[in-house]
Amino acid sequence: MNIRPNSDADLDFDEAIVAQGELISDKLNILRFEQYPPNAAKGLRAFSLSEVAEFLGVTSNNVKKLHLDGKGPVPATTPSGRRTYTAAQMLDLRRYLDKHGRPGMKQYLPHRRLGDAMQIVSVVNFKGGSGKTTTAAHLAQYLALTGHRVLAIDLDPQASLTALHGIQPELDQNPSLYEALRYDDERKDIAELIQPTNFPGLDIIPANLELQEYEYETPLAASKQSAEGRTFFTRISNALKSVDDRYDVVIVDCPPQLGYLTLTALTASTAVLITVHPQMLDIMSMSQFLLMLGGILQSIKAAGATVKLKWFRYLVTRYEPTDGPQTQMVGFMQAMFVEHMLKANMLKSTAISDAGMTKQTLYEVDRSQFVRSTYDRAIESMNAVNSEIVTLIHRAWGRR
Repeated sequence: MNIRPNSDADLDFDEAIVAQGELISDKLNILRFEQYPPNAAKGLRAFSLSEVAEFLGVTSNNVKKLHLDGKGPVPATTPSGRRTYTAAQMLDLRRYLDKHGRPGMKQYLPHRRLGDAMQIVSVVNFKGGSGKTTTAAHLAQYLALTGHRVLAIDLDPQASLTALHGIQPELDQNPSLYEALRYDDERKDIAELIQPTNFPGLDIIPANLELQEYEYETPLAASKQSAEGRTFFTRISNALKSVDDRYDVVIVDCPPQLGYLTLTALTASTAVLITVHPQMLDIMSMSQFLLMLGGILQSIKAAGATVKLKWFRYLVTRYEPTDGPQTQMVGFMQAMFVEHMLKANMLKSTAISDAGMTKQTLYEVDRSQFVRSTYDRAIESMNAVNSEIVTLIHRAWGRR
């Protein structure tokens, strides 16, 4: 059915919104092919010498010397001598340094070691607009760029994390995690749901509206007194066992509501990151979220659920340091939760919002597309947040 976006055609509401939803989907798909020809699959830009050095944790001179000595992958070089590496080459360079480094020196492949548990980090907030998906996407990509093997799980039926990685759920028809959680005989192994992304080392399980079925089916299964229904909270942790050897870290983007999907993710988690926008209404909303979450977790604890976290932290997002009331709210939170606040804050930036308009992250867009000071400020803030989280993950493995 065709309908103009602003038509006042005499249609039933359900018919009108379906038609308009299809129209939006078609337009987005056209844009996707225009942005990522010829097959609408996202690519990834090359990284400058200084970026590669920062992700590797070495100096630019060290990377440059390797190239001059004919060691490691060969970067693309402009007539002016500017060197760039693809993300795949950066990973090859990391492997080369790890193999040829002196014993006892820095490890360049920060994979889990024997006995290290896979870390599952859930990013949550009860209120939309807190930067939850932005945080999850950048964290997952940063982990991959720094050499970790990462699985991102989009658990939000709105599928924003999925869209950021170039997948359009209603057209690409990739299965969601629901297929590994469902209660009937059609349940699939989680390995069948995993899709590669444009970042080497980062895979994703996309989301779609079918995830909402889990919210309906779980109380029904519990009401029938089935063992699976009573222990719904084990379903994600059990599903992940079949891919435990493939990943170091799992990042879960939870839906902005306290339903069964969020509870199942939290009980599978080894760490929880709560995003907070420093505004009074958002803090009030978070207060209600924490009270409700605590009460529900206490209730399902009696059924055998346990949430054993290595750490949890509050992350201030969309922060404007020049905004007096926001600064007061941040100080208010730091005074209350000094041990559980990330020291780094995610700054509000037009670079982040502008990149999102083309379904990209700061790690995908080129610095030349922005005022350099704007981009540098945003990426410095993002890297500081992600680096602090990586430190917490490594500390959970017993590393200094």
